[in-house]
Amino acid sequence: MSGPHGTAFSSRLGWGDRPGLLVVDLVRAYTEPGGPFLLPDPGPAVAATAALVDAARAGGRPVVWTVVRYTAGLADGGLFVRKVPALAVFADDAAGGWGEMAAPLAPKPGEPVVAKQYASAFFGTSLAATLHTARVDTVVVSGVSTSGCIRATATDALNHGFRPQVVRQACADRSPDLHENNLADLDAKYADVVDLDDAAARLRG
Repeated sequence: MSGPHGTAFSSRLGWGDRPGLLVVDLVRAYTEPGGPFLLPDPGPAVAATAALVDAARAGGRPVVWTVVRYTAGLADGGLFVRKVPALAVFADDAAGGWGEMAAPLAPKPGEPVVAKQYASAFFGTSLAATLHTARVDTVVVSGVSTSGCIRATATDALNHGFRPQVVRQACADRSPDLHENNLADLDAKYADVVDLDDAAARLRG
């Protein structure tokens, strides 16, 4: 890294012995026409995530999924739903099924689906306890969006003592610039940004 900080940033966390895969919010609201958070090109991230899921299952690695879910009336949405009113599509009484997993992704029986109300998959959820109980030491992060829930989740993974590995091809955002800029900053300070082939090979073991 150039600049006044020299090599202060961008060291590597590396891989531990027990990676697990975390699929963050890859639901229809982001991937299908008419979705309130539709991304310009979600297909590659969905395909890359599907490859990671296959690799993790083949390697016997834990796979954990997250979705955003609110009670009818949004009483548990706090200020987040005031800031982003479109999150109301994830309420229990909302129509459209926008909170369903994007095809062809689907959790298998025994794979936890963590319901969250905020950007980080760790905030106010059982995720950290679930991963610790499975003896996961490295969290492979995929899903959407790079600047929002991926960034918040990877940062909190580090805060909880996990090695976050964010898979570049398995995340997406509202624009290529947002995606790339957030990956660069995550890689500098909070996570390792890795490529799909490497992550899949590690998960497959």
